[in-house]
Amino acid sequence: MKREALASFAAETTRREDVCTVLGEPYDPDRWNDWRWQMRHRFTRLDQFEKLLALTESERRGLLLASEKFSVAVTPQFATLIDPHDPDCPIRLQVIPRESELLVSPGDMTDPCGEDGASVTEGLVHRYPDRVLFLVLDTCAAYCRYCTRSRLVSQGELEPLGRRVEESLAYLEEHTEVRDVLLSGGDPLLMSDASLDKLLGRLRAIPHIEFLRIGTRIPGFLPQRITPELVQVLRRHRVWLSLHFCHVKELTPEVAEACDLLADGGIPLGCQTVLLRGVNDSVEAMRDLCRGLLRLRVRPYYLYQCDPVLGTGHLRTSVEKGLELMDELRGHLTGYAVPTYVIDAPGGGGKVPVQRETILAHQDGVWQIRNWQGRTYSYVDPGP
Repeated sequence: MKREALASFAAETTRREDVCTVLGEPYDPDRWNDWRWQMRHRFTRLDQFEKLLALTESERRGLLLASEKFSVAVTPQFATLIDPHDPDCPIRLQVIPRESELLVSPGDMTDPCGEDGASVTEGLVHRYPDRVLFLVLDTCAAYCRYCTRSRLVSQGELEPLGRRVEESLAYLEEHTEVRDVLLSGGDPLLMSDASLDKLLGRLRAIPHIEFLRIGTRIPGFLPQRITPELVQVLRRHRVWLSLHFCHVKELTPEVAEACDLLADGGIPLGCQTVLLRGVNDSVEAMRDLCRGLLRLRVRPYYLYQCDPVLGTGHLRTSVEKGLELMDELRGHLTGYAVPTYVIDAPGGGGKVPVQRETILAHQDGVWQIRNWQGRTYSYVDPGP
C-alpha cells in the first residue's frame, strides 16, 4: 500500500475509533460495516454531540429544541465526515440543527411542494398525469435540516406493507394512466430486502406501470446497506435510483464501493443535489461534486433550488446565485456532468427548469442564440 493510502487509511480508522469512543463502544470493523448496527447507534442526543463536536451556542440551542420541530439523527458513518472544530463544515451544516431553524423567512411554507393537497391516498401523491410519488416510509438514516418533508418524516415508523400501502396499490391498479412510480419517504432502502422485494413485485405486477425509481440518500448516509443481495432485488425489478449528494466530501471510498456495486449490477444512477448556502454555493464546490459523481458513474441530474421549508432561510441561496453557478458549469464541464437547475414551484406547480435566456430573438426563420461564453450566433430554419 502506498504511503498516501496508508496515511488515509490510518486517519479513517482514527475517525471511526473517535466516533465509537463517543458512542461508548470499542471500534470493531465487522460491527461498523453492519448497517443495522449503524442504525442502532445513530447520534440523536445533545450529550452525544457535545462529545463529538465543539458545538456553537446556536447549535446547542438548535439541538435542545430539535425535538419540538424536526428530529436529529446522524449515522456513525456520516459523523466521521464532520469537522469537529469547524461550524461551517459543509457536512455539519447539512445535519446539525441551528437556532436559525426557529426563524420564519419570507416565503417559508410547511408543505412547499403542495404534496398534501395532491395526495389521493395517504402517502400517494398524484400531481403529474402519468407519474406518482409513493411515500412508503417516514424514516431516514439521517435527517437533512432542509428536508422538504420535515413535517412527515421521523414522526414514527410506518409499516411498509400495511393498510396505507394497500390503499395506494389499489389506487394504482385502477388508474391505468400511471406508468411511472417514484418510491420515497423517508428512505425506502431502509426496508428489509424481503419487504422491498415484495412491494416492488406488487408494483411490477400492475401491467401499465413501466418505470420504477427510488429516491434515496442511503449510499451516502449508510453505504453499508448497499449489499449484493439488495442489488439483486433492485435489478430483478429493473429499478432506477435517484441518489442525493451535496458535497464532494461525501464521496468516500465506502460510497464509491456502494456505487460500484449498484452500477456493476445494472442499476442506473442519477443524483439530485440541493443548492445550499455554505455547502455547495461556490463554483469550486459544485464543479468538484459534479466531477466526483461522474467518477462514480453517477449522472448529475437535478440541482434543486432549496425548497422554502419553514426555518431554512439560513440555508437557502438566491436564484441569481444558482444561475451564476450554472453559467460557470456550462462549457467548463462535459454535458454529462451538468445538472438541470430547477425550482419545485411552491404550492404544487412541479419542477420548473431555470436558466438564462439563450434565445435572444427570432424573426423570419432566423434565431439569434447565445452560447455559454455569452457570444451570439444565428441559426436559420430550413425552408418549407
